[in-house]
Amino acid sequence: MNIETEKQLKASDQEMVFSLDIGTRSIIGIVGVVEQEKFKVLAIEKEEHTNRAMVDGQIENIDQVAHVARIVKERLEKKLSCVLTKVCVAAAGRALKTEKASFELSMPEVRQVDEETISRLETGAIGNAEAGFTDDEGKNERQFYLVGYTVSQYYLDNYPISSLKDHRGKNLRADVVATFLPSEVVESLYITMHNIGLEVASLTLEPIAAINAAIPQKIRLLNLTLVDIGAGTSDIAVCKDGSIIGYTMATIAGDEITETIMKQYLVDFDTAEEIKFQLEGKKKISFIDIMGLKHSVTVKEISLCITEAKQKLCREIADRILEVNNGQPSAVFLAGGGSKLAGMCKQIAEHLNIDENRVAIAGNNFQISAFAEEYDINNPEYATPLGIAISAGMNLINDSFRVTLNGDNAKLFRSGSLSVRDILMMNGFGYQDLIGRSGTNLVVFLDGKRTVVYGGLSMPAVLKINGVEAKISDIIHAGDVIDFQPAKNGEPAKACVGDIVEDYGQTIFINEEIADINTELKTGDVIVNIGGTKPLDYEENSLEDNKEDVSAEVEENDKNNEEIFTTVVEVGDEKIPKEIKMEESKIPIRFTINGKPMMFLPKDNKDPYYLMDMLEYSGIDFEHPEGNVVIKVNGEAGYFQQKLNNGDIIEIYCEKM
Repeated sequence: MNIETEKQLKASDQEMVFSLDIGTRSIIGIVGVVEQEKFKVLAIEKEEHTNRAMVDGQIENIDQVAHVARIVKERLEKKLSCVLTKVCVAAAGRALKTEKASFELSMPEVRQVDEETISRLETGAIGNAEAGFTDDEGKNERQFYLVGYTVSQYYLDNYPISSLKDHRGKNLRADVVATFLPSEVVESLYITMHNIGLEVASLTLEPIAAINAAIPQKIRLLNLTLVDIGAGTSDIAVCKDGSIIGYTMATIAGDEITETIMKQYLVDFDTAEEIKFQLEGKKKISFIDIMGLKHSVTVKEISLCITEAKQKLCREIADRILEVNNGQPSAVFLAGGGSKLAGMCKQIAEHLNIDENRVAIAGNNFQISAFAEEYDINNPEYATPLGIAISAGMNLINDSFRVTLNGDNAKLFRSGSLSVRDILMMNGFGYQDLIGRSGTNLVVFLDGKRTVVYGGLSMPAVLKINGVEAKISDIIHAGDVIDFQPAKNGEPAKACVGDIVEDYGQTIFINEEIADINTELKTGDVIVNIGGTKPLDYEENSLEDNKEDVSAEVEENDKNNEEIFTTVVEVGDEKIPKEIKMEESKIPIRFTINGKPMMFLPKDNKDPYYLMDMLEYSGIDFEHPEGNVVIKVNGEAGYFQQKLNNGDIIEIYCEKM
């Protein structure tokens, strides 16, 4: 038996890991096995894209990318005499979206804060963060998957605190920084792999994969940064105190240099790429431009040509590092094809204002986690594909074990323990799916009394782990099966006149027009039952419980301490005025809110109206404000506990940032 056959048989006897790095310029595939707590590389294949099927690391043409991926897969299968059915992949860092947000919970009474309450609080903050991604019309039609989040601050009864667990309080708040991927980025990866007969066994982020190869766990106590400079983007990951603390990306990368060479020397993209990677170790480079003319140009001349573009790239990378790390890191490792460009380490060190020796090409540390008998794996271009394989094979990411959600493999993105809530939000479910809302109330005025018809109750979410009822804060383990039915919001309240009027009089008017008992009501309707006695027993005058606009316009006429509502209705060709007298205690109060006159009945407990009572009528979604909220009364800055007077002019609006 020859060595090659022995290697193939050995590979077939073990659980092989197959990783694909789907880059902007090429696809790299690596197959290997875990031996003696290291990843052993058995085969590597690489194939260039024939056209721009990828843009900045994102799949643009699924068929073309699938074609190239199939070539890599089939070469590996032939080399190893095996059939590959599962693949580990990574999503590009280009599409990451990060947002800061807060969420508050007010409990009915002072009580001890448990894990479930904290989980609900954090879920609300993450939901608010996701809602921050809106288009120009203020609507969000894209679905986002949660990649990870960090709680920057908790508050207990308005006091900042590092941990809420087991403390006692009533009002809670969490400030978070959450990171998401748009669903199309993830789905395009899954569809492409499905088209070539592969099941996605593991999914992570490219910057996390690269750092798992270049910066092993044993040296992550140091504040280190990994920059994977690809063709379209430069992915950045930062570690400190033993864990990855952040990741981001620079929107420019190696293509910026290539395109500069194209424009300067009038060559096609492939020729410009060849010129770029010949700059190291040569004095002159020869090439033919698109006009068919031959050129022989010194490396010094080409280097001067790309100086500005390279400076821009290095400055952008340094700025992103300082931003995500909140200062200078201890050292930086450069990976990816773009890291091979001469002078990159020196210029990035200059922009970071650190010693040049503290910026180096990645590769020296690959051997800590991986090895190969036939390949030189200390190539910075292998950082991502090798990192994907190491991450899955060495169980460095949670998605290397399987969790089932509603019958399908769950998509998992980050390391560390994961709760049910984390997995649900990583798979497209949001806060509204976890916490249902009651239907909107219907609020009308019936014979001068504010009447509320309540919306339907929400149907709570159903959550089970391995067939047993669970909580969203429960920790998930390998092999768990999650069944989740999202919460359903309650139906909005609906009613017609006959539903709220018990004793009909001579005539019923709605908003000054004749109506009958079958007329459907809408919030804000003013109903007058001429000759009737009383309404049905619906809750009345509970302004604090209602979130709807209950404005009603009337004509006022002070007369002997009585308020007279004059309603003019048309009956045939005649206009008949009807007067309804109200007790002094029921005289409405008029405010103008954002230019709209509104009437409110006095509170039953005789308390005045406060400015905070008017917030719900502003039309602002205070869970997702679109800017700084400005509050004014009669042109002056107001405050929540400010008492209001009849006739006050109130302004509540968002000031765009």
